[in-house]
Amino acid sequence: MALREGALRLNVLVRSRHFYKLTSLGVGARSLTEKVSSKQVKSSAPETAADHLIYTQEHFALKESLRKLIDQEINPYVDQWEAEGKFPAHKLFKILGNAGFLGVNKPVEYGGLGLDFSFSAAVAEELGNIRCGGIPMAIGVQTDMTTPALARFGSDELKKEFLLPSISGDKVACLGVSEVGAGSDVSSIKTKAVRKGDEYVINGGKMWTTNGTQADWMCLLANTSDGPPHKNKSLICLPMNLPGVHIARKIDKLGMWSSDTAEVFFDDVHVPCKNVIGQEGMGFTYQMLQFQEERLWAVANILTTMDNVIQETIQYTRQRKIFKHPVLHHQAVHFRLAELQTEVELLRSLLYRATALYIKGNDVTKLASMAKLKGGRLAREVGDSCLQYWGGMGYTSDVLVSRFYRDSRLMSIGAGADEVMLGIICKYMDTLPGK
Repeated sequence: MALREGALRLNVLVRSRHFYKLTSLGVGARSLTEKVSSKQVKSSAPETAADHLIYTQEHFALKESLRKLIDQEINPYVDQWEAEGKFPAHKLFKILGNAGFLGVNKPVEYGGLGLDFSFSAAVAEELGNIRCGGIPMAIGVQTDMTTPALARFGSDELKKEFLLPSISGDKVACLGVSEVGAGSDVSSIKTKAVRKGDEYVINGGKMWTTNGTQADWMCLLANTSDGPPHKNKSLICLPMNLPGVHIARKIDKLGMWSSDTAEVFFDDVHVPCKNVIGQEGMGFTYQMLQFQEERLWAVANILTTMDNVIQETIQYTRQRKIFKHPVLHHQAVHFRLAELQTEVELLRSLLYRATALYIKGNDVTKLASMAKLKGGRLAREVGDSCLQYWGGMGYTSDVLVSRFYRDSRLMSIGAGADEVMLGIICKYMDTLPGK
């Protein structure tokens, strides 16, 4: 019933054109250097509902509306935000929230559209048309990394305080899981939340926190007991303006320049016990469930960017000549681009299969891990191969391929490194040696 209501609401939004109303972010224009690069071209992915494996007309209407917003409110400012090392999260998220894009698969009663995860995948794909990786990642943290457990297991009070304003774009969220000594090994986190009366007192720190310098609240994973590492953790909604929350620094990164990343410390931070999402001690399990959506979202997002990088490389190598012949006419070049596009299409099929199973209630941890593993490795191949064909131009910051080369390296590290994905896959294959 909720899904049907969401679909009806989506149809109303599309027909009344309330998905997106132009709201300028400020003065700015594309840099001259962007004009040097080849124009963005459409990917070769299916673009009609009749041909698509899982998308309907509603999915494509959602994507079309989002594409207009991207072209008018985001891409004209990407170069500026990349140079500044930050984008205006509150301003952009409010635009996205007003247009309905921050709660596509969240409950209608908290401002969402009430649709299934396939619509989130469609949004993630379309966000891949943003001309950098940092902004889509920041949006994904808001929609599919910090809020799934809250929407699924949180109390009504917590949802009203944190989920509703995150969907509307009034609050920016961040995820507090990774630490200096615990990244992919989530069970090893050291941050503690000790119960004192009706409060937790939190001490510790978090690392690599996307949106961390701008966030209003954090979905924090902390140890709330001294029990076994998979049963002693809880997810806690933590307001970032509380006494004792310290933004230690904004981290300089290899890529994802427009996305702010923070190191955060907690010094005797008092949080009400009612801010625990779901049951105390279930945080590790909830976070593993969140990872399914996070990893599928990341794959959907990077697929579109890989499509664009390949297509723009085709266009550039068709124009660029070496020894009086277009670079594209060399067999090594067009054969390699054919191989890469084939790999992208295979990954897309895996994503759609996993998504179709997931929205039916199946555990897709193995498939999501496979897709995440392949996505990270393929992104490195696409970035490296395509950059080579751009020659000296590819070594500048003026073209998408060089930015993708930097940004996409995170895919094999964040949300579980390649080696962790392999371990998960081996566990499901029952090939891990006994301890």
